[in-house]
Amino acid sequence: MEYRKEKDSLGQKQIGQNLYWGLHTQRAKENFSITNYSVNFSLIKAIAMVKKACCLANCELGYLEEKKTAAIVSACDEIIAGKLQDGFPLDALQGGAGTSTNMNVNEVVANRAIEILGGKKGDYSLVHPIEDVNLHQSTNDVYPTAVKIACIFRLRDLSKAIAVLQGAFQEKEKEFAEIVKIGRTELQNAVPMTLGAEFSAFAEAFSRDRWRTFKCEERLRVVNIGGTSIGTGLGAPRKYIFLVIEKLREITGLGLARSENLIDQTANTDAFVEVSGILKAHSSNLIKIANDLRLLHLLGEIELAKVQVGSSAMPGKVNPVILEAVIQAAIKAAANDYIVAQAASRSTFQINEFMPLLSFAILESMDIFVNTASMLADFVAKIKANPSKCIQYCDKSTTLITAFVPQIGYDRASELIGEFTLAKRENLREFLIEKLGGEMVEKILSPANLMALGYRDNGKNA
Repeated sequence: MEYRKEKDSLGQKQIGQNLYWGLHTQRAKENFSITNYSVNFSLIKAIAMVKKACCLANCELGYLEEKKTAAIVSACDEIIAGKLQDGFPLDALQGGAGTSTNMNVNEVVANRAIEILGGKKGDYSLVHPIEDVNLHQSTNDVYPTAVKIACIFRLRDLSKAIAVLQGAFQEKEKEFAEIVKIGRTELQNAVPMTLGAEFSAFAEAFSRDRWRTFKCEERLRVVNIGGTSIGTGLGAPRKYIFLVIEKLREITGLGLARSENLIDQTANTDAFVEVSGILKAHSSNLIKIANDLRLLHLLGEIELAKVQVGSSAMPGKVNPVILEAVIQAAIKAAANDYIVAQAASRSTFQINEFMPLLSFAILESMDIFVNTASMLADFVAKIKANPSKCIQYCDKSTTLITAFVPQIGYDRASELIGEFTLAKRENLREFLIEKLGGEMVEKILSPANLMALGYRDNGKNA
């Protein structure tokens, strides 16, 4: 391999001539080898969008020549399109508030722009990573702005994915609308309902998740680009500070706004904590609903698709592995919410030094949830009901009598349960038909009556 030499204030190193990154990235690569997880590429693409906006603003104001600008913009566009991914080798966890990642993008953009101009990588006289690509910027305004952009795009993906998941449950709500079953509270039989109504509650929970996810991007639209090191804009022209946000809106298509208090937005990252809390709410719903589906399958009221053999020791055993995976994914994302809150709270004075951890955690949660929603939606579509098992549990439950209290009164209902118990009968529905007549029983236990909101008083309050 051929090498080129690059130097900084700490000395010089050899860099592979074929590599797009430079000395700062090489040092960071050697310094931070912690997780084996790379920086989320959605963040890299967002940083490239910021670099493009800054470059165009600088060109328009006369700080960058057009030929150099065109090369930088072209390099940024390649990254935004998903190319040059091999040029970003850094560990997700790194010191320096994201400086290593910012410099990694600066160096890759510079070296690719140099190639576009016909030069060799490392010839920074053509395009310089700091003096050109990072002109009028700091990691401290580029990185937080890019994290917000990456999060907004991923939130939109997540909202769409949850909408599909919601739709899968709504389809089952319709399919199971006429299947009567017993409801349960505190893991004990309660009053009758329909299986469709049970699935409607699942769908509504995800409906709220979808809406919250869609709306919470508003919390991320205020950015600190132009604030440079600590939010004062020191080192950047005033015209540039006002222009760069306009360029960034055009490039991203997002309704971004420059903060009226750039010092605040540079120092404080609580908006991410708020958004992470929304993700945690989705995590809570996923765990609850996935576990309910496991229990309904255990009871035999629904049948889950068999997707893989469940045991190396017990032939024929099949486990609800998709639902187990959903629960684990949701627990992981909930743990990330703690990480986001802790990272945000540990910023000091005018900077959050722990943005790499914060960004890694929140973007990982979004990635997890997008994938989980797709997996679960496909799985839910294959769920089948077992109407005979549903009605079997319902007809055997003594709490079924609660549906008759408005017609026969509490005392008479208690008497009937006593007679039923003494007679050692098993099917309460059949017993009630004998005592009250088939017409009354079938009407009261019909899906339409059970799911009506309350009962109709045929007297003066009808």
